[in-house]
Amino acid sequence: MILRSTLFKRVTIVGVGLMGGSLGMAIKKNKLAREVVGLSHRQESLKEALKVKAIDSAQTDIQKGVRNSDLVVMATPVESIIKLLGTVAPYLKRGAIVTDVGSAKTEIVEYAEKTLQQPNLFVGSHPLVGSEKKGAENSTADLFAGGRCIITPTEKTHRGATEKVKKLWTKIGAQVSIMTAAEHDEILSYTSHLPHLLAFGLMETVPQEHLKFASTGLRDTTRIASSSAQMWNDICMSNAKNIIKSLDTYVENLARLRHVIVESDRKSLIEHFTKAQKKRDEFVK
Repeated sequence: MILRSTLFKRVTIVGVGLMGGSLGMAIKKNKLAREVVGLSHRQESLKEALKVKAIDSAQTDIQKGVRNSDLVVMATPVESIIKLLGTVAPYLKRGAIVTDVGSAKTEIVEYAEKTLQQPNLFVGSHPLVGSEKKGAENSTADLFAGGRCIITPTEKTHRGATEKVKKLWTKIGAQVSIMTAAEHDEILSYTSHLPHLLAFGLMETVPQEHLKFASTGLRDTTRIASSSAQMWNDICMSNAKNIIKSLDTYVENLARLRHVIVESDRKSLIEHFTKAQKKRDEFVK
């Protein structure tokens, strides 16, 4: 029996790691598709996704994997999404909606508009959830519940496609925000990309022999440095202009802190800390 809540007959998820696996689980849990297909060149990833019931069937063949799918979700790193869009394009059925979960949007959206036969059916997505953990074995159907997802349709995007993609994310528990790809990339360069770079940089800075004396402060601050190096390489290259700007702003703030410490300016140092503390406390309310 097919429930009325079913949004799609067949959904293909390209890439069945943590994000793709969790999305498959969420779609199945909320009965949003009759069939969820996992597509990957890695047999082990597909086996794990089948094991945890993130997908109903698995494919390594791209043509078979996307054939007759109403929705194709690109759930790989940014550079892979860009490469794979051109690969899947010839095999998409007419009317198929395509979305993604990439962390940098402008390059993906521009490439989709150049590559897909029906570019007006591409709706960029970025769920603002995740983990430093990897693989389908760490997937959870509730990963998106209570989170936020940004979607980035353009003026050319079909309204029906936008509404269906918005409904997908809403049905699995995410709060959806709509903005341009350029706006997304500027915002995320500060709220996501910069923090990851700081975590990576901090771990490089601390001498190896000192780590045995580190407490929860360093562990908490650098947790996301365990994230995929390849994925963050792709993000930095794709959103370089905005990331450089956010990094420069951070370096300026560090320089100010350095200056007041050098000058033993206790009053100014406390003002800096108090301002940051207040901002952080309001953020986590």
